[in-house]
Amino acid sequence: MTPEFLIGNMTLFILAIFLGFELITKVPATLHTPLMSGANAISGISIIGALIGSNVVYDNGNTELSGLLAFVAVVLAMINVVGGFAVTNRMLNMIAGKKRRGA
Repeated sequence: MTPEFLIGNMTLFILAIFLGFELITKVPATLHTPLMSGANAISGISIIGALIGSNVVYDNGNTELSGLLAFVAVVLAMINVVGGFAVTNRMLNMIAGKKRRGA
C-alpha cells in the first residue's frame, strides 16, 4: 500500500464523514422514516457483500484478515438492520396511533 493510496483513502473517508453529518442534520423530521428504510436497504446490501467477502479459504485453521473483517462487517450491518427496523416500526406505530386517536 503506497502512501498516496492511503492518503487518498483517508481523505475520502473524512470527506464522507463530514458529508454524512451535514446531510443528516439538514433532514426534516418528516423524512426520517423513509430515510431509515433506505438505510436498512443499504445495510442489507452491505450484508450480502460481507457474506461474499467472508467466503475465504481456511489454511491450516488460520483465517485471513479479510475473513475476520467480513465477519465484523456482517455483525455490525445486522445490528444496524435490526435496530433500524425496530426504530422504523416504532415510528410507524406512533404515527398510526395519532391517526386512530384523531379519527
